[in-house]
Amino acid sequence: MTNGFATRAIHHGYSPLDYHGALNPPVFLTSTYAFERTATGGERFSGETPGYIYGRIGNPTVSVLEQRLAALEGGEAALATASGMGALTALIWSMLSQGDQILADKTLYGCTFALLQHQLPRFGISVRFVDMTDPTALAAAMTPATRMVLTETPSNPNMRVVDIAALADICSRSAATFVVDNTYCSPYLQRPLALGADVVIHSATKYLGGHGDLLAGMVVGSKAVVDRVRTVGLKEMNGACISALDAFLVLRGLKTLTLRMDRHCETAMCLAHDLEAAPQVARVFYPGLDSHPQHALAGRQMKAYGGMIALELKGGLAAGVAFMDALEVVTRAVSLGDAETLVQHPASMTHATYSPAERAHHGFTDGLVRLSVGLEDYVDLRDDLMNGLAMVSRYEQGA
Repeated sequence: MTNGFATRAIHHGYSPLDYHGALNPPVFLTSTYAFERTATGGERFSGETPGYIYGRIGNPTVSVLEQRLAALEGGEAALATASGMGALTALIWSMLSQGDQILADKTLYGCTFALLQHQLPRFGISVRFVDMTDPTALAAAMTPATRMVLTETPSNPNMRVVDIAALADICSRSAATFVVDNTYCSPYLQRPLALGADVVIHSATKYLGGHGDLLAGMVVGSKAVVDRVRTVGLKEMNGACISALDAFLVLRGLKTLTLRMDRHCETAMCLAHDLEAAPQVARVFYPGLDSHPQHALAGRQMKAYGGMIALELKGGLAAGVAFMDALEVVTRAVSLGDAETLVQHPASMTHATYSPAERAHHGFTDGLVRLSVGLEDYVDLRDDLMNGLAMVSRYEQGA
């Protein structure tokens, strides 16, 4: 019998009876592990026998998290890291070499873009950005040097949705590893591996943790890929190992993931409709709206439409700043997926790594505002947002 998603999120990979009846997995605060015999150390380092060696490679608390997220994403194995960027860099350092090429979607999280645009070329890895909402554009861009295809869906910050199955089909005919950043959705809303992706990555700081109190990342895929990322990318390259305490906190977050995501999605859908109807708003970007260009696709490959909204005000950047400064319930802060509703300005904050010309080329404006819908009462959030928009109108009339 295969347990349901919520049951796996609470129980998979851990039995309290194996740990003196402790309901929650113990936090193993240790950096190293003793060997029964001298030969045991050699056998574990060579991979002949299983077991823990050193905290950078593995930890019992971390192992529970890895097994649990692999089960939720439908992967053979998973690796937990100290951050989402730690997960991405460990994957890249493990899979790519000088002369290889990455094809990446045209809109990505700011630090992901900076890594690809500004850093990887220094090490002989070329990067080309492609509009992956059009699968034929990816097919046309593939070359013999392409070793990785990377996308987010929905994209950060402007909520573009790509067809995972169509892109996976293109990648399957080449030597390229297809990587999907599933941070915006979590495995509860979207399962990229089931749609043909090779690897899923997460900033587990966000929805998986859910409480804004940790940093973590995840890599999920085949055992062969995850083993390589663990022993090369994590152990020998970036060393971005997660702490046992942070792994424990992500496990805590997973227990309420289904409940939280349902609430995020329900409230976000209502707010997206409210914002779209507001006269001060020029455009709302939310996959659940009929006006979203990939609305039908999102309905096919996502369980629900998520908790992230982007919007542009008719007054542009100045109106957006006035709107954000007027909010009282909503918190001005970066990150996403927390219990608190957060608002931020991508061009000057999370995506400041893009130049103005790059922002225009990659598909989002300086006036875009990003909203991470939290768990507060819908009415309170609606009233706060509408009051903020009313302040924009008064600001513009005064100007």
